Amino acid sequence: MPNISPSTVKAVRESGAVPTAEYLLEVKDVRKEFAGNVALDDVSFRLRRGTVHALMGENGAGKSTLMKIIAGIYTPDAGEFFLNGLPIRLSSPLDALDNGIAMIHQELNLMNHMTIAENIWIRREPKNRFGLVDHKELHSRTYRLFEELGIDLDPDQRVGLLSVASRQMVEIAKAVSYESDVLIMDEPTSALTEREVEHLFRIIRTLKERGKGIIYITHKMNELFEISDEVSIFRDGKHIATKAAQDLTREEVIRMMVGREISQMFPKVEAKIGDVALSVRDLGLKGIFQDVSFDLHAGEILGIAGLVGAGRSNIAETLFGVTPATSGTIEIRGKSVNVSSPAVAMENGMAFLTEDRKESGCFLLLDIQQNMQMAALHGGYVRRGFVEQKRLSQDCEAMTTSLRVKTPGMGEKILNLSGGNQQKVLIGRWLLTKPSVLILDEPTRGIDVGAKAEIHRMISTLASEGVAVIMISSELPEILGMSDRVMTIRQGRVSGILDRAEADQVKIMELAAQ
Repeated sequence: MPNISPSTVKAVRESGAVPTAEYLLEVKDVRKEFAGNVALDDVSFRLRRGTVHALMGENGAGKSTLMKIIAGIYTPDAGEFFLNGLPIRLSSPLDALDNGIAMIHQELNLMNHMTIAENIWIRREPKNRFGLVDHKELHSRTYRLFEELGIDLDPDQRVGLLSVASRQMVEIAKAVSYESDVLIMDEPTSALTEREVEHLFRIIRTLKERGKGIIYITHKMNELFEISDEVSIFRDGKHIATKAAQDLTREEVIRMMVGREISQMFPKVEAKIGDVALSVRDLGLKGIFQDVSFDLHAGEILGIAGLVGAGRSNIAETLFGVTPATSGTIEIRGKSVNVSSPAVAMENGMAFLTEDRKESGCFLLLDIQQNMQMAALHGGYVRRGFVEQKRLSQDCEAMTTSLRVKTPGMGEKILNLSGGNQQKVLIGRWLLTKPSVLILDEPTRGIDVGAKAEIHRMISTLASEGVAVIMISSELPEILGMSDRVMTIRQGRVSGILDRAEADQVKIMELAAQ
């Protein structure tokens, strides 16, 4: 059957005469290559009405590529596409939106200078009789939408002033506003608190009841079994299996994702705890946090736990000189240091992996080689004022291999990598500096289960080699599995420090939420 134009399918949909095919969405034998690298190898996928279909797979397995084809961002090299049983070829994201397909990206795409209402209804603003935007109606539409979804935000607030979690809710509301039949959610809970996740799941269940089909990409196993009806597993650009969620176990999902058993998610190696590498006393940043004191030893992994907004990332940024402290002292290997900038921190053997790889980590228009070597250019690779480029390039390539970054080559733009592979490049960047103190803020956020185990093993190995590690994480199993001690932050203050033997989820949550 020949493809029907998107405008014709749109007209059929708007007429209300949509055929009731068995599947809301179906793709058959889709193939996609990038510079000779096969991202999707004859993949097929089906979405039923009124269901949540989860996609699982390692970073680079092809999940996001398939979703971008469905959302009209990429054009497939081969394959068929059916929407409500009608063959169609989408050539742009606008084609997809006009035909009832909306995608909520992992990296948010809102315009910070515009209001919430303007972002949601862009290109569809209500107009008054003079042809100008009717701001009163714009506000009312947004208010009604938020009431329906249970979102408590001011439609007239500028998006740039919102938290990441609030912006995520705006993205979700925007997708729902199109009255889309298909909603694609790519890691929608990566920046949400537990309460916000529960809210999102209530919205998803409401959409299911209305007959919407939801494609849900996640790396979190607990979400997989709580919210999904069906699960499709991808590996190395191939579709491995599709099964009902209730027929799967966690172990089966992991085995199909990585093609092997993962016997230990948290491979903690007992390391010799050495001298104090970092000593912090009464550290404060006016209006953000205060009176933070702790010692970090060589070979130790200090986990920092706390609720979103408690000040964990702010403390890390101050330790690294991104936002210099307004009070308190920092000693590095027994030497008092005024960490007034990241350059000073790096000169003293510190490294810092930031929480937000897109905003403050990756140079998106540069390639892997350029991104990875960025921090090392002024370090051990400089001799007599010149960069030893050959040695640096060789070490970057070796680091890329050891971290299993999936890429066609070092010249690939980091923009084209999956989120998890971008994270690996950033970790490699800092490892090239051979730090004595390594600060990791959410090091495995948005990373698949196989890569998580690899990164955990790497962190444990670094500690066994004498590196002092601070690891901030919102995932308590990760904190408990990797840390020698756990420091909990509540409302900008240290609420407690627990040894590994005494720490458990209940104690940490009590300290975080008192």
